[in-house]
Amino acid sequence: MKVLAVGDIVGEAGLDTLSALLRRVQREHGIDFTVVNGENAAGVGLTPKQADAMLDAGADVITLGNHTFGKRQIVPYLDDEPCILRPANYAPQAPGRGCGIFDGPRGARILVMNLIGRCEMQFGPDNPFLCADRLLKENAGGYDIALCDFHAGATSEKVAMGYYLDGRCAAVWGTHTHVQTADERVNPKGTGYITDIGMTGPTVSVLGVCPEQSIALFRGDLTEYFKTAPGETALAGAVFEISEDGTCLAVTRIAQKFSR
Repeated sequence: MKVLAVGDIVGEAGLDTLSALLRRVQREHGIDFTVVNGENAAGVGLTPKQADAMLDAGADVITLGNHTFGKRQIVPYLDDEPCILRPANYAPQAPGRGCGIFDGPRGARILVMNLIGRCEMQFGPDNPFLCADRLLKENAGGYDIALCDFHAGATSEKVAMGYYLDGRCAAVWGTHTHVQTADERVNPKGTGYITDIGMTGPTVSVLGVCPEQSIALFRGDLTEYFKTAPGETALAGAVFEISEDGTCLAVTRIAQKFSR
């Protein structure tokens, strides 16, 4: 089985890129199942219309992160659409769900978890490590392989999660920083891992934002609301090749450019 994880979709540019390239990438790599992080499609947050566009483009599951509730119109959608996940370690009264079991190829049952880190975040979610334990225990016997999108800012927290879930998840990948890392690997007990799969959006940008605006912010200038940068874009992510027993055989980074 080949699983594709696609990095944070940034703005309409990122959404257009996903719509144009995803099915081509799926064909080229023989992808069986696709997870897309969509929390920045509206800049800060995601609308139901954008989520539907991602599913139409070929996503099987959409994961979110610290901007889950950036667009409040997504709130009822989170309860109604099982294919969209928000971090499982949010407060229990938060709308939506943090994991789900989905149909994969040849009858495989795929558990997808969405977790958020606690380092360098401006709020206090529950412990993601203990939450992962709970989710795997609660769903034991109901899935064949498990996948985890860990939306976190600290490299150390992500790497630790990769080793913590080693042998228990087929793949663990990081999102949130929008910069693809070059540490893709299979951990000692067979879990495919990469610290961050990058973003899908403008290539000449600062994490998707117009460089001039970001520079102005760091200079201390007064700036207007951030705008998604124009120009060439790229779809970034990683492919995990997983055996029938749930062991990851290989991890491959991808970054495919697109001229809008």
